[in-house]
Amino acid sequence: MHPNLKRLKEVVQKLDKVSAEVSIFLHLLESTKQEQQRELYISRETGSLPRNDLIGRGKEKEFVMQWLRKPSNGHPGTDLYRNISLLSIVWHGGMGKTTLLQHVYEDEMTEEFDLKMWVCVSNNFDVEKVIADMLESLKKEKPNLDSLDALQGKLKEEVMSKRFLLVLDDIWGDEERDKSKWKNVLAPLSWGSLGSKILMTTRMDSAALIIAKVIRKKKETLTLQGLDEDECLQLLNNHAFADVENLDDHKKLRFITGQIAKKLSGSPLAAKVMGGILNDNLDEMHWRKVLDCDIGIIKNDMMSVLRLSYIYLPQPLQSCFTFCCIFPQDHEFDKDDLIRTWIALDFIQLSYNQGETMEDTGGRYFDTLVKKSFFDKYDNYYKMHDLLHKLAQSVSTQECFRIEGEFELSYRIPETIRHLAVNTNNLEVVRKIEKFKNLHSLHLTYSKDDQDFVDVLTKIFETLRSICLLCINNQQLTMIPEAIGCLRHLRYLKMARTSVAQLPRSLSNLYHLMFIIYDKGGLRIHNDFLPKDLNNLFNLRYLKFPWDVIDGMHGIGKLKYLQGLDGFYVKNEIGYKIGELEHMNDLRQLRIKLLKNVKDVEEACSAKINQKRNLIDLSLEWNHLYNNDWRDSLATDHCKSIPETSRSIFYPSLDEKVLDNLQPHNNLKQLRIYSFMGARSAIWMNNINLISNLEYIRLEECLEWQTLPPFGQLPSLKYLLLRNMPKARLPDSKFHGNGNGCLFPSLKVLEIEHLKVLEDWFDARAVAKGDKLFPSLTELYLRDCQHLQELPFLPPKLKKLKIDNIGWKAFNWLQCSSNCCIQELTITKNDELVSFPNEAEQWFPQVSSSLHKLYFMELKSLQSLPSSLASLSSLKILHVKNAPQLQMLPNIPASLEKLVLDNLKSLQCMPSSLSISSLAVLELNNIPLLKSLPELPFSLRLMNIYCVNLYCLPSCLPRLSYLQKISIGDAPLLKELPELPSSLRELSFKNIKSLQTLPSSLTSLSSLEILSIINATQLRLLPNFPTSLEKLNLEDLEALQCLPSSLSISSLKTLDLKRIPLLKALPEFPPGLKCLCVKNVSQLQLLPNIPVSLEELYLTDLEALQCLPYSLSISSLKTLYLTRILLLKSLSDLPPNLESLVVDNVPELQLLPNIPTSLEHLNLSNLKALQCLPSSLSFSSLIRLRLVRIPLLKSLLVLPLGLKYMFVENVPQLQLLPNIPTSLERLDLSDLEALQCLPSSLSISTLKRLYLIRIPLLKSLSDLPPDLKYLSVKNVPQLQPLPNIPASLEELYLSDLEALQCLPSSLSISSLKKLQLRRIPLLKSLPNLPPDLKSLLVYCCHPELMEQYQSFGNFFLLVEDC
Repeated sequence: MHPNLKRLKEVVQKLDKVSAEVSIFLHLLESTKQEQQRELYISRETGSLPRNDLIGRGKEKEFVMQWLRKPSNGHPGTDLYRNISLLSIVWHGGMGKTTLLQHVYEDEMTEEFDLKMWVCVSNNFDVEKVIADMLESLKKEKPNLDSLDALQGKLKEEVMSKRFLLVLDDIWGDEERDKSKWKNVLAPLSWGSLGSKILMTTRMDSAALIIAKVIRKKKETLTLQGLDEDECLQLLNNHAFADVENLDDHKKLRFITGQIAKKLSGSPLAAKVMGGILNDNLDEMHWRKVLDCDIGIIKNDMMSVLRLSYIYLPQPLQSCFTFCCIFPQDHEFDKDDLIRTWIALDFIQLSYNQGETMEDTGGRYFDTLVKKSFFDKYDNYYKMHDLLHKLAQSVSTQECFRIEGEFELSYRIPETIRHLAVNTNNLEVVRKIEKFKNLHSLHLTYSKDDQDFVDVLTKIFETLRSICLLCINNQQLTMIPEAIGCLRHLRYLKMARTSVAQLPRSLSNLYHLMFIIYDKGGLRIHNDFLPKDLNNLFNLRYLKFPWDVIDGMHGIGKLKYLQGLDGFYVKNEIGYKIGELEHMNDLRQLRIKLLKNVKDVEEACSAKINQKRNLIDLSLEWNHLYNNDWRDSLATDHCKSIPETSRSIFYPSLDEKVLDNLQPHNNLKQLRIYSFMGARSAIWMNNINLISNLEYIRLEECLEWQTLPPFGQLPSLKYLLLRNMPKARLPDSKFHGNGNGCLFPSLKVLEIEHLKVLEDWFDARAVAKGDKLFPSLTELYLRDCQHLQELPFLPPKLKKLKIDNIGWKAFNWLQCSSNCCIQELTITKNDELVSFPNEAEQWFPQVSSSLHKLYFMELKSLQSLPSSLASLSSLKILHVKNAPQLQMLPNIPASLEKLVLDNLKSLQCMPSSLSISSLAVLELNNIPLLKSLPELPFSLRLMNIYCVNLYCLPSCLPRLSYLQKISIGDAPLLKELPELPSSLRELSFKNIKSLQTLPSSLTSLSSLEILSIINATQLRLLPNFPTSLEKLNLEDLEALQCLPSSLSISSLKTLDLKRIPLLKALPEFPPGLKCLCVKNVSQLQLLPNIPVSLEELYLTDLEALQCLPYSLSISSLKTLYLTRILLLKSLSDLPPNLESLVVDNVPELQLLPNIPTSLEHLNLSNLKALQCLPSSLSFSSLIRLRLVRIPLLKSLLVLPLGLKYMFVENVPQLQLLPNIPTSLERLDLSDLEALQCLPSSLSISTLKRLYLIRIPLLKSLSDLPPDLKYLSVKNVPQLQPLPNIPASLEELYLSDLEALQCLPSSLSISSLKKLQLRRIPLLKSLPNLPPDLKSLLVYCCHPELMEQYQSFGNFFLLVEDC
């Protein structure tokens, strides 16, 4: 035998042996996996520890509740934070600090606060994020604000004169530098009302001390100790025996938990986690094994018990848990999205349960981790305790890593990592990602607008081809590189907060893709946002796209595994018909739009909605809810009104039959129907057994619907909205039920709006027993239902009631409502109500302990309010608006904190009880008979008075030591002001034409930050300004001749001077000034030196100003506006860091200085003497260039390389344009009399919008840009041929083209949606029209063309003669 063959034989024999051993190993491994998998499936599914239980912390909770009830420890005076009290909950991790405050926060007692905010601060303390989180907690949406100043201003506005409760959870920082950060966070809160409270949790007493110092309060601390052994055992048993019905069957196990509890040092977190370990297996041997583990060190090391809990997790759950460490600490996990990431990374094993999806399996994984306390549930998200996050990091150091900040990646990061998260603005950090060749998932956050970032992404995609999960967060990113097609294994793609306008075409080749998420992206979405072949990705399970912007996906029926579809557009085209839904039986959420295009019953049946057992959320929409833009644009061009062409107007019976055959499965929980034109309900909606699981129903714009289904019988219905159904009525009792059960037994929120003929909306038989009439209802909103009968009494749990344009006046519903717990009542637009009956007088005292807010609006006949209002001991807000007959107010309850009176033309005086109330906010507007005010309460913090006959303010004003804001206006009789309180922070006067002087005390207001004086025409002198002033606004002061020298105070940041005609000179500017606006100061000839701090300068309508100071060229100035400065002939050097420059109507200006390289926006208009632009323009960072009405400008030099938007209008001598930079996206050219041709460089790929208007000498166009979306050519009389139309074009507008005879054959491109042709007299015919054309307008063209398209069908068509 040949030696080589002999060696080969030996190698094969060895491989056989190894193979056999591997097979045995793999068999054992598979057995182990199956065993762990079975453990997951046999775990009990019913019930877990109720999150509302608070064990062992009753005394601590009561302590905090008593502290919240305690009056504020503030004191009158000028102390900035005297309105706030602070309590710190301190001890180490896992002791239940957060859990304690969660129970406090949800306690009914805290509803007494006007506002509540919960913010988790964590160890990555960021000022802007904390303030943004406060606003999100208040408004339930993220604020669209970036700068610290904007965020602070918004928070100040929200808390202004309101009593708030703020919880700051998990504060870490204790360094001195954090003190200045906390000052920025807490400054807006000082505008809140007296009695506001802050609760904070921290592990470090020093962190509590820093915040106490910032608000200048003595540190109050509650230090949590460990639970007593009995309490710790109770908590351990609750988790260990979760779902166990009879504990007596497990006496031995209870003895073991008693032994374990002694080792836990009273730690609640340790008890919960250890209980989760024990609960896995109720076997004594398993429990003793846990007891015998070396957990004695738990007393000194909490991590040991957590590590033990991790070890006892099945392997799939270990992977799922450790992966979570790539998210930042205190990350808010979305359960569904996290499960998708697990699926994409192959963490989810195949299910043994028939019919169970991977999402179902992942859901059980997640629920198991929640049950074992690895996650905690909040409102609609989950969080991981920071100790568990630390555990996940410690056990995954070789696989998972997270990078935060600008420092470059350390060489110590193992190149074996599979999961990487990077949050940085350093592009060099991003570049080094490509060295991690084994990456399976990448989360990348990068905030800069940087073209190089796209290049780096391309390199990453080409290098790291094993990536299965990719998440990109960059608001500036406009495109995903096509190189993403290299990621053949990609299963999950998320574009979070990007500006991507079009998905890469190569996406259609990534056949493993299961999830594509376009989250909170920009609004400039292209019509071809989706690749055409995206429906080939048959593995797709979830799509999140801006469906309201894009109009559906062709052939989406191929995606039979899809679970959510928020925008299925029905069209009469192959690939868009409703039958596409036939085999999509995994759908859980479905929104069908344009159902008017379903042509018959058979087509509706083809969707087979009833077979979709997983469907729980269904929306059915017959028409768009909004008008199409193109219809609006046509109306503005003197066209005839557009008739509604929807077939549902003419065939309501077809709508009914279509809805009959869109019957969902009984599992449906949410149903929405919009613009349905049938007169009756669907057959299946009248069978309660077919819709018995519905929890949410919304019916809107169903204009013909007459008979409503029996919604009152639905046992689970919680929310019902009926809006704009003018013919809907209830002819019998089916809506309510059969009389034997409750009316809407579970309903919590009911909204009925614009149901014109609705009268009977509850069953009279249910009135006999109060518990049968809306027994669970908490919110009731009734609007525009003039015939609606009155309620017999209020539902027992009702908290909010709004009656808007209903017309009730008997108020019988106030009888027998003594058990009502209503908190907010609004009565609006009731012209019949003259006074409240005796029932109301008797009812208000019965709800005195619950009613917090009262609103009476648009009550034109009302003459008096109930006198019993004075007895409302809990009333906080009273708002009365537009009640012109109301002559007097009753006494004000002492509890009142906010009083707003607006447009009360008959009211002559205010009640004297005002002075003894708890009033913090007083707003009086348009009360013409009110001449003076009574004594005001000492608690007042904000006062807005706009009353035309007010001639004096109360003398008590200087004694109001909590008053922070005064705004007085529209008071022409007010000649003088009393002295002002020292606590003032904001002072505003407007339209007080008789005021001649300001009080001398203004100078000593050491807290005053904002002063605004507008239209005080007799004011001649100003006193010295206080040294605390930050913003000064002086407008329309006709008699003022000079400003005080104290203007140069160092604190002033913003100065506005407008319409002060006698002002000839200004004193020195403040050294810290950031924004200066001088407008219409006609005699001002010189400006003093510009301070080096200035960032924004606006100079407008300065008739006498001839030059600007040389100090203008400071490095801090970013924005410069020069408008209507008629004598200005030249500019000195521009600031080196200038970003925006506007020069408008400066007719003597002949030259511009050199343009700084930093400039991004340049607007030059109405410059009669300007002849050329500086050559330095081409080296700038210009993004937007606007040149308008510059008659002597003959040429443009080389344009900047990064220019994106260019507008040139009315430059009559301009003959040539320079080469177009390859970055340009929009070009507008109009009124260019000398321009004869466009540069060949016009055909760049970036240009998307092109406007050519009134260019009389232009005869032809070169090739159009290949990716052009929008083209408008108007009044170009010599233009004869049009070049080929690019395949990308979506809108084409041609008008007033006298020489044009034909359109190119390339017009029949598939992307064109809108075509308008106006006043083209030689145009006789059109080539083939595009197949997807949505609208065509032909106006005043050749008669042959007009006749040809008079009766054309298929798309919207409007043809008009001249």
